[in-house]
Amino acid sequence: MKKTGISRRDFIKSTAMVSIPFTLGGFRLFGLSSQNAPLLTDENDKILVLVQLQGGNDGLATIFHAAQYANLNAVRNNIIIPENSILNFHNGYGFHNAMQGMKDVWDMEALGIVQNVGYPNQNRSHFRSTDIWNTASSAEDFETKGWIGRFYDLDYSDYPNGYPNAANPHPFALTMGKIVSETCQGVNANYSLSLLDPFNPGTALVSAGGDIPNNCYGDALSFVNDTVSQTNAFASVISAAANAGNNLSPKWTNLTTELSKKLKNVARLISGGLKTKIYVVQLGGFDTHDNQTVGGATTTGIHSNLLKELSDAICAFQDDLKLLHVDNKVVGMTYSEFGRRIRSNAALGTDHGTAAPVFLFGACIQNQIMGDHPVIDTQVGIEDGVPMQFDFRNIYGTILSQWLGASETDVKNIIFQDFQAIPIFKQGCLPTACPPPPTVTGNSAVCEDGTNTYSVPLLQGASYQWEVVGGTILTGQGTNTITVKWNNGTAGSVKVTQTTF
Repeated sequence: MKKTGISRRDFIKSTAMVSIPFTLGGFRLFGLSSQNAPLLTDENDKILVLVQLQGGNDGLATIFHAAQYANLNAVRNNIIIPENSILNFHNGYGFHNAMQGMKDVWDMEALGIVQNVGYPNQNRSHFRSTDIWNTASSAEDFETKGWIGRFYDLDYSDYPNGYPNAANPHPFALTMGKIVSETCQGVNANYSLSLLDPFNPGTALVSAGGDIPNNCYGDALSFVNDTVSQTNAFASVISAAANAGNNLSPKWTNLTTELSKKLKNVARLISGGLKTKIYVVQLGGFDTHDNQTVGGATTTGIHSNLLKELSDAICAFQDDLKLLHVDNKVVGMTYSEFGRRIRSNAALGTDHGTAAPVFLFGACIQNQIMGDHPVIDTQVGIEDGVPMQFDFRNIYGTILSQWLGASETDVKNIIFQDFQAIPIFKQGCLPTACPPPPTVTGNSAVCEDGTNTYSVPLLQGASYQWEVVGGTILTGQGTNTITVKWNNGTAGSVKVTQTTF
């Protein structure tokens, strides 16, 4: 496994700044909060692909365990697939017979499975539970911003004003479809653009070239115009990446499903150099209250078709990334608003349940099954679902902190305070973490013509470059502590750049 880290520079720079306003009689020193490191940099080129399974996937018909098959058959005998059709892949575990592609990804050592994922006090409404998964809120709280959106808000809360720009010419996120994902909703706008055709991302016309009325209609029209203008501004970089990219996997050849087309485009854009960090693709149809299987032919039906589409597309995607030599910087995960109930219903289907498995895929994902396979009680009630073992927010938080570069403090603020990382990544695959920016300390009250000392914590092997406005550095340039003589004036500042080799 190739170890990835800082890809272009062999040193890390971090900066802290304090600003010092003052009046004729003296001046007060205070610290300004420092900006977090930019997200779209060569220091962290990691990419996340989210695959949303809309409707609530039936985890008990997706992954099986030999020890529980007889009991599961007792409560699902009208929809369960025959035991001899299960694709065995690891220590008694097996996939649905339609999931040969997922088994192939497991055999590539690029698949992780987390069992029994959900959240406390599971809500069984499609709309509410989808909101919870998209925002990473609790079941009791209502959050208007998505978990990815809040992550981007740390550094880009002024978005979309002034974007794209020289520092950030690429889209922050892309939803491959007509409607942007709510996971990317930020404080001012959704960070995701919707994309149907990367070769022709569109140059939609901005409407109403005349004066826009100062009313609710005008506000809505301005919002639409701004959104269209912004999408048009990103169009050239998207189409350039599509034309520069490639697809090499022969597994795409016979795939014509919508999901395969979306993931094929994602792989092409990544290989073409697009620096978008978040891609979202969606697959609907998992709300299988009836006709989940075909009566008397349970290996076929709606759910079987969906599992095949999912598995084949992810397998081709992973194979493509490997052949394109970009597989070490891309991971993906599936999520669905809930699982299904343990007992099947009389309509050859299953109803809204609770927890379900999550698939994590990528060359840097630990090839493992986390958690226990659900234990099936043959006397289970008709309302019962699979109990939760893992809170989905801990998966989100681990991806944010270990893959996308957020600090643990930021993760707790973005996701939830009880965040605990879980071991989903292979060792040697994670980006090198940047040290936090140093904090400048010094006297809180200084006078004109006065002399004061300012410092940052000493970091072994680091060099320090100080800049002072409104004063003169007397001693300490190049070290972690300086002495400053302040001049007459009305404003001043102290800034240090810490460089670690």
